[in-house]
Amino acid sequence: MKRRRKLGADYVAPSPYTLKNALEKGDLFTKLSIVVFGLGNFVHKQYLKGLIFLASEVLFIIFMATAGVKNLSLLPSLGGREASSGWVDGKYVHIAGDNSVIILLYGVCTVVLCIAFVLWWSLVIRSAYKAQVLGGGKDRRAPSFMDDIHTLLDAKANQLLLFLPLAGILIFTVLPLIFMISMAFTSYDHNHLVIFKWVGLENFKAVFSNSGSIVSGRLFLSVLLWTLVWAFFATFLNFFCGLFLAMVINRKTTYGKNVWRAIFSMSIAVPQFVSLLVMHQMLQPSGAINRLLMNWGWIDQALPFFTNATWARVTVIIINLWVGIPYTIMQVTGILQNIPAELYEAAKIDGANWWQTFTKITMPYIFFVLTPYLITTFTGNVNNFNVIYLLTRGDPGVVGESAGKTDLLITWLYKLTVDRSDYNLGAVIGIMTFIVLAVVSLITYRNSGSYKNEEGFR
Repeated sequence: MKRRRKLGADYVAPSPYTLKNALEKGDLFTKLSIVVFGLGNFVHKQYLKGLIFLASEVLFIIFMATAGVKNLSLLPSLGGREASSGWVDGKYVHIAGDNSVIILLYGVCTVVLCIAFVLWWSLVIRSAYKAQVLGGGKDRRAPSFMDDIHTLLDAKANQLLLFLPLAGILIFTVLPLIFMISMAFTSYDHNHLVIFKWVGLENFKAVFSNSGSIVSGRLFLSVLLWTLVWAFFATFLNFFCGLFLAMVINRKTTYGKNVWRAIFSMSIAVPQFVSLLVMHQMLQPSGAINRLLMNWGWIDQALPFFTNATWARVTVIIINLWVGIPYTIMQVTGILQNIPAELYEAAKIDGANWWQTFTKITMPYIFFVLTPYLITTFTGNVNNFNVIYLLTRGDPGVVGESAGKTDLLITWLYKLTVDRSDYNLGAVIGIMTFIVLAVVSLITYRNSGSYKNEEGFR
């Protein structure tokens, strides 16, 4: 006998109003709703809902007839008509050519809209089948439009509340991401800013091979390795230094706790870009720090804070500590104050020393609570454009290479797109950045206590 699966208290049975059931068990009007949206709803007296479905179909047909078909037809070629000038009816006029960026954008939007329409089509058929089932008897009626509204506000309030955030993510995150990914397979660079073509995997070959002059596999691996090293130190040095200071401030023997916390809070209030620009000027060869050290006689020549690769990398890590530690202190302070005091009292009774208390109680609790925060911080440091670009501009650079020794993937992407107008190569770097972050974040989070044990900490 097959073992039955245990059903939890929050188990929800699957809906019987599926597309498969609608196509197999639906009546004539339900199946005609495949072609004429809302017909099944009209038959079962759901007039307003049927009208909305029918109007959506009409609007989609009008869009496809006026613009959608043209957008899709131009997408494979991305246009090719050059701008020209000539005499027309005795007047010298300029005839605009194709713009591949606009064609690609409109084409991607049309494809996404078609996919959304297919999902909407499935909803229409399932709605017609539901009206058939619920309103098929003599004394039965399908839910009215107001009944559906009341259901959305009550039993399905979660779906209603999640709709706008989900729509925002799809429109402002997913759609631009698809557009950017599409750009990676084109020849959209500084030589083809108006009209470009599909080139397949040529841009990926350029990034991962060593034959290119602007980008190469060696340069990509170098920037990727430094990005991961930077993100690791920028995340965990900030965390452990901030944790240490927070624990010192939180000690019972520390006086003026509120004063120390206020000092660190005020450092957060200073705009980060202002602090970074000031530090950029102070660490120049003729800046305040080098001048001060030379006047004191401690050095004979300016320290190469930004001209030597090792010095520059250590410098940005140290300055990031100064910028990021106050945030960690604020985070950890709230967690330390919420650790149950009974745990520390029990450990003291059992004879545990400070190190055992720290490793067995404090750290497990903090890691359990802050694992999502650390993943977010690591992701933010991989994409930490401000600290790197405002301090070093990616320098020191190497002649002939598009990335400097302190460039991260995100600053390299910026230089390729904004400075060099090589948007196709920048799109490839963007895709690789996304893959690296997704893999690291998913693996780390799925193996953390926050994911495996949501009810408590170990």
